[in-house]
Amino acid sequence: MRRISRTLITAALVTAVVGGTAGWASGDSQEAVTGAPVGTAEWRAAGLPDPERMDPAGVARFFAGLSPVRQRELARTHPTVVGNLDGAPLELRYEANARTTQGAFGGARILAHDTRGRGQVALVYGDLARAEHIAVIVPGSDIDAGHMRPLTDMAASLRQATGGDAAVVAWAGYTTPVGVGLDAATGRLAEAGADRLTRFTDGLAAVGVPEPSLFCHSYGSVVCGLAARDLKAKDLVVFGSPGMRAGNVNELGTSARVWAAKDPTDWIDRIPNVEVGDLGHGADPTGPAFGARRIAADDAAGHAGYFAPGTSSLRTFAAIADGSVRTADDNRTADDSVRTADGSVRAGSVRAAAEARTEGDVR
Repeated sequence: MRRISRTLITAALVTAVVGGTAGWASGDSQEAVTGAPVGTAEWRAAGLPDPERMDPAGVARFFAGLSPVRQRELARTHPTVVGNLDGAPLELRYEANARTTQGAFGGARILAHDTRGRGQVALVYGDLARAEHIAVIVPGSDIDAGHMRPLTDMAASLRQATGGDAAVVAWAGYTTPVGVGLDAATGRLAEAGADRLTRFTDGLAAVGVPEPSLFCHSYGSVVCGLAARDLKAKDLVVFGSPGMRAGNVNELGTSARVWAAKDPTDWIDRIPNVEVGDLGHGADPTGPAFGARRIAADDAAGHAGYFAPGTSSLRTFAAIADGSVRTADDNRTADDSVRTADGSVRAGSVRAAAEARTEGDVR
């Protein structure tokens, strides 16, 4: 009977994902982009250290040993390498990527730009080097260098909701599924993405950027779940999540605060929260047994409405991003007491603290 039940669950999951659920469409299989940046062969031929043999801390040490003139020379002669090396100085990466993109991303500074596959990009809104609070948004399916608008809209909305107090990174730094087919139902692309996300946060730490709060949407929450144990992050916020490939917060193995939101009209709620072999992503992070701090999202709409202006989810996201919400350093739900930025303790939910915020213009 157990084998029959598992077979039925697997069949139901595959039918839901491949056949289409609430507007889902079967997608084309993608090959994950991994490895050293474009131009690495020329970099090595010039006698420079192999990027694949250096972690971000090693990259930071390498550049720290160079004069500013030599650093700029490398950015000029090897822009596709320097622009994508986690651990390289931020300004140098911006300079290198400006050379290869001609400023093609509407005012944001370009921290990474990998042209392989469908293209991968990391865009920075605000001053990453000086900001006290950092937010990184990790997207789900269909985001790449040619289709960034949903992600950049999230980033702009979050930055404005913080009043400009947090620098926000729109991180399209992994190969996302196309549509929602078998790629989105399995962990293959998420595993490759988790490695890249871990290296990205290691790179931020290597250049002195504060630990970020990660906001992980849809399939991006699978990436964050698989990376959680190794991520340098103070918060993991998942929304519209099909699961994090963990049964509960403890299984994530992270010291970060874990938050979860799902609005009642999100079609992700129709996807079975099961994991059979490599199919499915496991428990619902908003379920009571999972142990995440739950974020109210009753006034958000659909799968992509969590950053809509005026929603309680956006207000809470902003409070997390700019550090104005403080909670006990455990993994209880968000209905516990909240310590606000001035050190006082308020009884009640995170929603109460978030709604006490005022949404000012970006400074």
